[in-house]
Amino acid sequence: MILQKIAPLPEPSANLEQYSTPAPLAADILFTMYSLGDIQGKVVIDLGCGSGIFSIGSSLLGAKKVIGVDVDPKALDVASSNAKNLGAEIDLVESDIASFQGRGDTVIQNPPFGSQRKGADRPFIKKAIECAETVYSLHMEQTEPFLQREISDLGAHIEYRKSYKFNIPHMFGFHKKEKKSVDIVLLLIRR
Repeated sequence: MILQKIAPLPEPSANLEQYSTPAPLAADILFTMYSLGDIQGKVVIDLGCGSGIFSIGSSLLGAKKVIGVDVDPKALDVASSNAKNLGAEIDLVESDIASFQGRGDTVIQNPPFGSQRKGADRPFIKKAIECAETVYSLHMEQTEPFLQREISDLGAHIEYRKSYKFNIPHMFGFHKKEKKSVDIVLLLIRR
């Protein structure tokens, strides 16, 4: 699988909750997006793009344009290198979520889950709905009832959901276990 060739961030930030999306999970999400007509010929924005797995996958699946956005310049360097190595064309923008002003057809994002900073995913949801009519967003499954209200308040609705297990490896000093599996949910949001 080509997505398995994507290098992870060498020094992920705990504060930014930079956990790499595993290639099989990203592939499943990208397949869903492609199957529903939300990649090919579309402008795709990857908010909090990290190493670029969703940006690169979207480019390789025929997106008209892909914009990867991240606040971390080191992450953007890794994403740029990964894109070059895999022949993907993506535009990368260094910006915090609140300041980004781009527009597109589809947003894909794996925002911080809020484990380190409660509510860290809220600005991502708000910005994603501002940027595109179609949003694919990953979250802790336990937060879904709250997110449903938040999304509704922003004038959008959840059209589809899919649950996954997300294995978090021991990466930071505060991690107690070698690996922890958490329940996450992909939300397809439309306005």
